[in-house]
Amino acid sequence: MPHFRLSEAARLLGVSDDTVRRWVRAGLLTEHVDAAGRKVVDGAELAAFARTQAESSPDPTGVGRSARNRFVGLVTDVVADTVMAKVELQCGPNRIVSLMSSEAVAELGLRPGVLAVAVVKATQVIVETPGGGVEGR
Repeated sequence: MPHFRLSEAARLLGVSDDTVRRWVRAGLLTEHVDAAGRKVVDGAELAAFARTQAESSPDPTGVGRSARNRFVGLVTDVVADTVMAKVELQCGPNRIVSLMSSEAVAELGLRPGVLAVAVVKATQVIVETPGGGVEGR
């Protein structure tokens, strides 16, 4: 079973070490001690906790889609030429970059500060692990 030190858990969840310690004291996460005497949390428990804590902005479009990967955020940058454009969105802690036609950018009114939804429908998603090992920490 993978285990993460409290500081690693904090980094993964995008919070401070103190916040993770408060969650442990409140009984929301279970603290263990590893073989080196460090305080750790179980990876599976941390993953389940992360899922319950994830706050996603509601999709403002009201459109039904088969794609499940929707990222609601703000446009932070648009770089366009006469044919193509690069559009960047900040969706919570995630930066999403999309390449599209300049015509689409104009039609959608995309510019910094505009609320937008990045929809990802991919048949290939690459998943990597640190160190390339099969077994967790």
